[in-house]
Amino acid sequence: MRAGRRSSRSRRRRARAGELPLPRRGDPAGLVAPEQLACPSESRDLFASTALKMSSGDRDAQEDELLALASIYDEDEFKRAPSGQGGEIRVLVDLPEDFTLLWSGKQAENLQNNRFECTVSFLPPIVLNFEFPADYPSASPPAFTLSSKWLHQEQLTALCKHLDTLWEEKKGSVVLFAWIQFLKEETLTYLNITSAFEPIISGEEHEEVCYGAAGGAMEQAETFNRRARLIREILDFDLAQQEKRFNSKMHTCNICFSDKLGSECMLFLDCRHVYCKACVKDYFEIQIKDGQVHCLNCPEPKCPSVATPGQVKELVEEKLFARYDRLLLQSTLDLMADMVYCPRPGCQTPVMQEPSCTMGICSSCNYAFCTLCKMTYHGVSPCKISAEKLVQLREEYLAADDTTKKFLEQRYGKRVIQKALEEMESKEWLETNSKSCPSCGTPIEKLDGCNKMTCSVCNKHFCWCCMGSLSKARPYEHFNDPASPCFNKLFQGLLNDMEEDI
Repeated sequence: MRAGRRSSRSRRRRARAGELPLPRRGDPAGLVAPEQLACPSESRDLFASTALKMSSGDRDAQEDELLALASIYDEDEFKRAPSGQGGEIRVLVDLPEDFTLLWSGKQAENLQNNRFECTVSFLPPIVLNFEFPADYPSASPPAFTLSSKWLHQEQLTALCKHLDTLWEEKKGSVVLFAWIQFLKEETLTYLNITSAFEPIISGEEHEEVCYGAAGGAMEQAETFNRRARLIREILDFDLAQQEKRFNSKMHTCNICFSDKLGSECMLFLDCRHVYCKACVKDYFEIQIKDGQVHCLNCPEPKCPSVATPGQVKELVEEKLFARYDRLLLQSTLDLMADMVYCPRPGCQTPVMQEPSCTMGICSSCNYAFCTLCKMTYHGVSPCKISAEKLVQLREEYLAADDTTKKFLEQRYGKRVIQKALEEMESKEWLETNSKSCPSCGTPIEKLDGCNKMTCSVCNKHFCWCCMGSLSKARPYEHFNDPASPCFNKLFQGLLNDMEEDI
């Protein structure tokens, strides 16, 4: 580039010195013979006039090219220099589908299988900084530099040489757009870069991976960290560009079926289903208010994709997100086998449980409690059990295997469980063979006799057939009244028994 600029200026100096003929406007070859010039002063005037016209034409061409770039590319891709005759172009290289980023070898030894692979759609841009000389494009090319985070020095040098070649092919005309198209469309092919691509840190292409005893570990760690930062930067840039592309396109909401810009929509990352933020906001708010924080999944039927906490925070108000965050944390803690909550109603602080100990101490209120029954810590004594819990314990014990039965016996005591089983058997027998007194509820078994019964506890008279109360003065009137449902049933049970015996 600089050599071309020096050659052009040298030609002008030699022309001024009379060693070369001066250019003349309209001459096909751009030169005139010395004998055609009238005198040295006329030669100088003709040269100055021609140079002025060439300079004016170059300035117009430069300005047109800069205006064209500004109209084609947005501010993130093209920035004009403050001087006006230069700028910066950030070129995004076209990648094939399923382009894979690779990190392998010794520097990835702490990664799984010494290998890391990730599909990306964008790589950080190749930055082209340029400045126009006064005689561009008529004589000299733009002065330029190339830089990139994922290309090493030798690759950048090869690209620069090819840009010089493109200038030689298009010499005399604007060249920036051709440079940009080459960098965008042909960089991977020209540098023989294919998927999976493993970027090399600047300067690393010449390094021997050999570490001595002194300082070797530090050098290896520094190389690893630099490579990790580069991979992280590439992945972050890819994510940002994908979001930018999504926001700039129109999408159809699968709930209200309206077309909206991506900036007004939400994309579920796993399934790629799209809904407008207004619909998803209403859906999230209903679920959170109902406490269904694990149900913030994609509204598409049977789709398992779940919204990220960041997506939820973006849509719902701060108070509702605080409830979502609290319930999500609580549900996560509930799944931990060694996590219990302080049983005091006003505390409920999570408490870590020691594996071989049943005592928990709340870090907030210092309450010491049994992690099994949630009552005050009682040492090695069996847990006390309520009447309601006793019913559950009986059912749990009868359905348990031998290991679980031993655990329940150790926790509550074998005698307590045996008593609970006996009470259950007694209750079942009473339910089958007795009826409760309609006055006091005492279980009564009828062995023989008539259907007029007298409770041994409260001395109330009642009918065994309909369990209705009977008059103490005239208890048999209930069985003699034709309007009574138990008319002539005083000895019905006794007669049935006699018939069965016969």
